[in-house]
This record gives sequence, C-alpha cells and structure tokens, in this order.
Amino acid sequence: MSTLSAATDIPSPQPSAIRLSVLIPVYNERSTLLEILRRVQVVPIEKEIIVVDNCSTDGTRELLQSLLDSGEAGTGDSRSTLRVVLQTENNGKGSSVRRALELSRGEYIIVQDADLEYDPQDFLRLLEKTETKAKKRGCDVVFGTRLSHKTATRSKQPRTSFYYGRVGLSVLLRVLYAVPISDVATCYKLLRREVAQNLNLRSSGFDLDFEIGAKVAKLRKQRKIRFAEVPVSYYPRTELEGKKIRAVHDGLRAAWALLRYRFVN
Repeated sequence: MSTLSAATDIPSPQPSAIRLSVLIPVYNERSTLLEILRRVQVVPIEKEIIVVDNCSTDGTRELLQSLLDSGEAGTGDSRSTLRVVLQTENNGKGSSVRRALELSRGEYIIVQDADLEYDPQDFLRLLEKTETKAKKRGCDVVFGTRLSHKTATRSKQPRTSFYYGRVGLSVLLRVLYAVPISDVATCYKLLRREVAQNLNLRSSGFDLDFEIGAKVAKLRKQRKIRFAEVPVSYYPRTELEGKKIRAVHDGLRAAWALLRYRFVN
C-alpha cells in the first residue's frame, strides 16, 4: 500500500483508458463555449469532457441542447467522450464542478473554465509531472501557476484588483498553511481523481477553488501527496468582457474559505 493510501484512505490509482477528465462548468458563455470545446478536443490526450450548465440564460443552454439533440454529445450517464449535464437550479460554479466530478472516470481531473483565459495545451505540461520516472512516483496534484517569478505570464498581467487579489490570497495561504504554493486561485488544478473525490468538497460558489487549495495544502504539508507547480499561460479578460468574479465579494469569500478550512476538514 502506498504512503498516500495508508495515510489518507485514498485508494491506489486504478488503470484507466481515460487519462484526463476535463470538467467544464458553464454559465452564460455562449460566445466562447464552442471554441473552448474545440481547443480541449484537439489536445492529444485520451480524455473525456464533462460540461455542466448552471442554468444559463444567454443561449448557452440551447447550444448545449443542440449538441445533445445532434448526437455530438451524450448525457451525463452515457459513455460518450463529450457529455452534457443541464442543471435545473443555479447553485453556483462549485456545484457544477462537484457534479462533474461525480461523473468523472479519468485517471486525473482538471477544471476548465468556459472562457478563453487558459490554454488547454498546458494540460500536457501538467500531466508530464504525473509521470513516474525511475523509482520516483509521479505527482498526485499539479497546480498551473500564473504567478511564478520572472515569467512572461506574471509580468504581462495588468495590475488590477484581480491581480493583487490573487497575489494576496496566495500569500494568505502560505501564511496559514506554511506551504510554498504560489497561486491558490488558479483554475488549473490537476488532481488524481481518487484524491479529488476524497477531499469531501462542500463549496458551491467560486470559493470551491480555495477549498481545494486549502485541503491540498494540508495534504502537501503532511506529505500525504506528491505536489508540483508548473507555469501556465494566462490571458485575463475584464468584467466588460464577461468576467464574473467580483473582486471584493468573491475575494472575501475566498479568504474565509482559506481561514475556515485551516481548522476544519
């Protein structure tokens, strides 16, 4: 039995024909949805894509229904490599991610936002860190960081409230958990599926990212997982372009999540 399994009761990884489950929560992203699906589909990895719509009102839902009607996508319980779930209540991004996680079958999972801020080709860089080399076991969790020092991704980000918010929240995590994670707010958190499913995730909103970050930080500090960070590309959009995170409101909820999960499971 591995150290991870013995310490956390997380099952050892089982062989899977699906290398990666890409979880795509969607709310009002009609203008970018088909393009992000195309970008994910062309990444040369054995994968499945699970799209969960959170009661969109801009035509996104109808677009996804057309994929179901045409047979280009299957329902959540199908064996299709592209599956669509149409939620009946708007309970937040986190609820959509948790639903997709329940349906996932891949060896690893990652969340992909339905906008174009992240480049799915970076999946390859993150997955490279999970590969076993010689006698060393690969990583169980890999974060895609936008805040590595002396990288173009960090230097090109506009110094907005969102930038300082993600820096500040990452500093808070390092203070609370004493782990050198540079970008807790990143969307690209690659986790072995068994690890993700045993985190006992509860959050329903944007704070889910920080619940994941907090619980991963605990496991990393306790050396119960193998963890790494990899610089990724990032093309931030503005609120006028459709960014849904609210700097103050969601920033406070994120900070509370980091504080809360420092002391509870």
